[in-house]
Amino acid sequence: MPVEKKLCHTPTPNKQPVAIPLWKYEAVRQAILEVVPTSKPGIKAKDLPGLVRPLLSKQLTAEALKELGSVGWHTTSVKLNMEVEGELTRVEGQRPQHLVRCT
Repeated sequence: MPVEKKLCHTPTPNKQPVAIPLWKYEAVRQAILEVVPTSKPGIKAKDLPGLVRPLLSKQLTAEALKELGSVGWHTTSVKLNMEVEGELTRVEGQRPQHLVRCT
């Protein structure tokens, strides 16, 4: 049986999207939604994988976490797609990059 996939886009023009299994996308997306606030200053984008990892460890079995693979890579891919889909936005004027959830 084929695995259902989610095509993840990036806000970078001319960059090819990447397809990841839907269950991986949804697990990482839910964790991101839990840790990213709706108010400024938001959280540093570079801190996101470290905040997502413990939540994934709680919600996934050890086997599923191992199958997920790189938490950092998946977090970045899902984060970028969430920006494209309007679920996350970058806080203007903040360096390093900060993120907030769109309401």
